[in-house]
Amino acid sequence: MEMLTIGAFAKASRLSPKALRLYDELALLRPARVDPHTGYRYYAVGQLEQARLVAWLRRLGMPLAGIREVCALAPAEAAREIRAHWARVEAETAVRRDLAAFLVDHLTAASRKDTIMLELRYSAHSDIGRVRPANQDTAYAGARLLAVADGCGPAGARASSAAVEALKFLESTELPAGSVLNLLEDAVDGARRAVEDVAAGAPEAGTTLTALLLTGSRLALVHIGDTRAYLLRDGGLFRITHDHTVVQSMIDEGRLTPEEATAHPQRALLLKALGTGGSADPDLKLHDALPGDRYLLCSDGLTGVVPDGRIAHLLAAAPAPDTAVRALITEANATGGPDNVSCVVADVAEAETAA
Repeated sequence: MEMLTIGAFAKASRLSPKALRLYDELALLRPARVDPHTGYRYYAVGQLEQARLVAWLRRLGMPLAGIREVCALAPAEAAREIRAHWARVEAETAVRRDLAAFLVDHLTAASRKDTIMLELRYSAHSDIGRVRPANQDTAYAGARLLAVADGCGPAGARASSAAVEALKFLESTELPAGSVLNLLEDAVDGARRAVEDVAAGAPEAGTTLTALLLTGSRLALVHIGDTRAYLLRDGGLFRITHDHTVVQSMIDEGRLTPEEATAHPQRALLLKALGTGGSADPDLKLHDALPGDRYLLCSDGLTGVVPDGRIAHLLAAAPAPDTAVRALITEANATGGPDNVSCVVADVAEAETAA
């Protein structure tokens, strides 16, 4: 067996001798032979492929524990694990990108001039659907606040209603400059307590919640669960929320395709919600709004049966928010209406008083 000294092996594998010694201590890449007298390490030429794989995975940013797992797998399984790792990295990067954009926007907001003040023209409706015996959704639209909640469990209807009711004070509360997200976070904490109160004695009861709050020229978003918010801008439809579900986490990790997720048996299993005893940490962010934007908030009774392409078409074709809401709910029910379906549609316009 041809052997290389640690120095020669380091040069060939592009790993430093220091790294090789560390990987030996961690049982990640053992030398083929260690001189019993000098302790000098020797490596077989056949170990170069594994060493290069370790070097590439380190460059990819994979932690050592993950590298150890990948190196122990067959090539096909290792490839799947690397794909899943990179999907997680991209998802985490997207979250950091949104945070960076928010911070840049927040720090430069004070220097903005001639800010356009906006107003909303809106419509909201919740429908029982064609199958469910009761409606556990709640939809609300006001001059400032848009909200959709989808209750679950034996007290789901009361939970969704309580969550939305707990936010309605935002319609008339003075919004503090620069800290509206803190105010919204406190409001959601109040919604959580309200849900827990109405769900007392029914531990599986809870609700999702997605809401937008108009703050002059921007919209503050709070989101938890699998209700969604979409933006229709310049003919393109953009989802501005991320589902907190088991299947979405599997998509993020590269273990499931969006097409496979639609038929997955756990597609309705939530990772986050209000009042179910699980994590209640909501997504919070500011979103720049423009005159001409159209926003949709909806429950999964719509998105579970109507593809995004069809939603985009119906939103774009409707002349006003109320006709858009009716068209979307009619479409969901035309597919069989297997769930309650709730929609809030709001158009952004320049406020008449701004002139």
